[in-house]
Amino acid sequence: MRLRGLSTRRQTWVATVTAGIVAAGLMSAPAADARPAPEPPLTTMSIKSPPGGANVRVLIFYGSAAAGDESPVVNAGIEAIEKIGLSGPADQRFKTEATNDASVFTDETRLGRYNSVVFLTGGGDILDPEQEAGLEAYMEAGGGFVGVHDAARAEPYSDWFTGLVGARPAAGGPTTAQRAVVEAGDRRHPATKELPLQWKRPDKWLNWTKNPSGSVHTVARVRESSYQPGTGANGWDHPVSWCRDYDGGRSFYTGMGGTVSSYDETDFRAHLRGALMWTTRLVQADCKATITGNYKAERLTQPNQPGQNDQIGEPHGLVTAPDGRVLYIGRGGADSSQPVITDWNNPEIGKGKGEIHVYDPKTKKVTLAGALTVFGNKGGGDELIKVEEGLLGIELDPRFEENGWVYLHYTPHSQLNRDTRMAERRVSRFTLDLATDKLDLGSEKVLLKWPVQVHSCCHSGGGMSWDSKGNLYIATGDNNSSRFSDGYSGNNPEPNYKGVSFADARRTAGNTNNLNGKILRIHPEPDGTYTLPDGNLFTGRETDEGGGKTRGEIYVMGVRNPARIFVDKQTDILYAGWVGPDAGAPSTTWGPAKYDTFAVITKASNRGWPYCMGNKQPYRDRNLPDPTKPLGWYDCDHPKNESPNNDGLVNLPPVTGNNIWYSPQGGAPDFPRDANGVPSYKQEESTYSLPWLKGGGQAAMNGPVYRFDTASTSGTKWPAYWDGKWFVGDFYDADQPRNAVLTDPKTHGEGGLPVHSESLKKIVPIGNDGIKNLMDWKFGPDGALYVLDYGRGFFTSDARSALWRVTYTGGGPTPAADQLARGAQ
Repeated sequence: MRLRGLSTRRQTWVATVTAGIVAAGLMSAPAADARPAPEPPLTTMSIKSPPGGANVRVLIFYGSAAAGDESPVVNAGIEAIEKIGLSGPADQRFKTEATNDASVFTDETRLGRYNSVVFLTGGGDILDPEQEAGLEAYMEAGGGFVGVHDAARAEPYSDWFTGLVGARPAAGGPTTAQRAVVEAGDRRHPATKELPLQWKRPDKWLNWTKNPSGSVHTVARVRESSYQPGTGANGWDHPVSWCRDYDGGRSFYTGMGGTVSSYDETDFRAHLRGALMWTTRLVQADCKATITGNYKAERLTQPNQPGQNDQIGEPHGLVTAPDGRVLYIGRGGADSSQPVITDWNNPEIGKGKGEIHVYDPKTKKVTLAGALTVFGNKGGGDELIKVEEGLLGIELDPRFEENGWVYLHYTPHSQLNRDTRMAERRVSRFTLDLATDKLDLGSEKVLLKWPVQVHSCCHSGGGMSWDSKGNLYIATGDNNSSRFSDGYSGNNPEPNYKGVSFADARRTAGNTNNLNGKILRIHPEPDGTYTLPDGNLFTGRETDEGGGKTRGEIYVMGVRNPARIFVDKQTDILYAGWVGPDAGAPSTTWGPAKYDTFAVITKASNRGWPYCMGNKQPYRDRNLPDPTKPLGWYDCDHPKNESPNNDGLVNLPPVTGNNIWYSPQGGAPDFPRDANGVPSYKQEESTYSLPWLKGGGQAAMNGPVYRFDTASTSGTKWPAYWDGKWFVGDFYDADQPRNAVLTDPKTHGEGGLPVHSESLKKIVPIGNDGIKNLMDWKFGPDGALYVLDYGRGFFTSDARSALWRVTYTGGGPTPAADQLARGAQ
């Protein structure tokens, strides 16, 4: 066996390693303690900092521990990189030199000429200790490194080199080329920004002994569901290309490039070009954005003083002001030490305080701005006892800095009818004194109000958001009990209180003449009234079926409990999430299990509930005289509301499929369908298209779309990498989502699945000492993420109820502008 470039000292040690492992390319490294004790530094090389210059040069090193000629893959790689250097814009061209002579790493004059070093090795122990020390000195001086495919097998006993490449291949992975889908999730890095979002290509795909996500910045992943990953698969988060600022220099690695044909691909060459542009210092790039150590989560509020809600109420929503203040609301549950009145004969039943607090980042102090007297404090327990009403949503006027107007979505206790057990939901405008952070409760202007039944819980919704045209979106829940349909459709027409159904969501969410179970869109006017914008689902003047059966405020119908919504003002696209029903498993009789849902809503639409869920998976109809007996399956393309509790249209708009849905079994479950499009709902036949999320206990909490502000000088703003990514989360923090996703604009309006997902669970930390129960999250004008943790109890606040801030601490792109090889472009 020929061991090239090894010193006698190193050869003696390597000889103790099984020869067969070395010959096979060393699939994985031994334990760290298998290496001899560290020795004194082996080099006193002095390499100029940064290496290389404006006459950009790239060294291609292809040394290998294996005997015989260099592989065709290496030859193809050398040829491709040489062509990359000679092509493209003149200011991006560079010279190349290829060598298999490792002595270059001990020649400080020669090594210092190169802006970047590319490893196209066949793996194995290819550098002696002094040569590795020379490479280390080169990186410390600010050099660039690009590793391709088998480079991850080089120097298998070096912890430093493991850090340089980022990960080591695992045994048992695929040995032949397979066609797979690569998700090019970083739309900013020069190596991926021009690639397709979903890049289909063949290669030899490597599995990793330890997933590097979080310690490196991943720019692309391979989708394991698109090929056979073999043993040692990494799951949905399978990085394939990544980068990081390492030991003073810049390191980029790609697991692709394992086949000769790779180097003939235009897109793969573009991928390598982008990597080389950054590592040679021709361009800047951010290789820090997903490294979890670059984020800091800090709790901003303290626990309440005993018997007071001086810091926070029962957390239920937040909004950030242009000057950085954060306003957040408490629904109405009292301190756990306070009595809860559930007797309907008592005039005080359910009376609570919906509190508005203001956090001022300048003083780091909290002010209790005011409290509304709400119906919302009946505690927990059975759905015929508990209540989810109260103070449900908050938004600030687009001209808040001038007028101090605050919009609140709430259920006033004063309008409770204890006899009929009906209440009033309203959206009102109040004025906040911007100097004192006190809310003028006498300034109320009621914009919109509608009736809700409160005999039975649940599903109040509450979120609000503005678009760029001054339209206010208001999310309302289906105002319906989950208890009487076994956790499936919620379409039992029978239960009622004094003639008002409380278990039939066809009365509310499926009703074109009812404002519950909807996302409304209105245009508030300065005098406290509102007008209706064009483009809502209905005008309110439809003459269908005799007329008078629609409400013009409805933008979206067929949603169950949309607690959080967000409008991206850059596109005016609405993003929403809603909580699903309670069935733990699909039923061949009644339909799908509980699906919590997220949707990209580009136009007025019907999202399905209670007729269909997910990607238009229907439920079974039920009606009087015997709701326990199933009728036909609903037709998602031609839904009909034939409930005896419906006072709206019978013929409804077609259902639009949703982008994300998840159940206790997994993400985006689906089933084979019959000739009528009805799924089998047999669990053993299910497939799951979104492996990065799962439910169980689940409560969808939609988040924002991040927009990077180039003009902001904030030192804590999240990087541009996150620009355009949609944050989706769940109240719970185990298998449930807490992710940033990318959707395809070509398909997302019609329910297209996300094409890429990034876990946020190490950045927005989970666990009892972190943000365990996520209730709302929004970005502030400083580019930091503000998050409400509900606390550990229900219908109350406790010591864990808190406002948090997650800031970025990693700094800007590299190299620094004054270190660019040819100056700032």
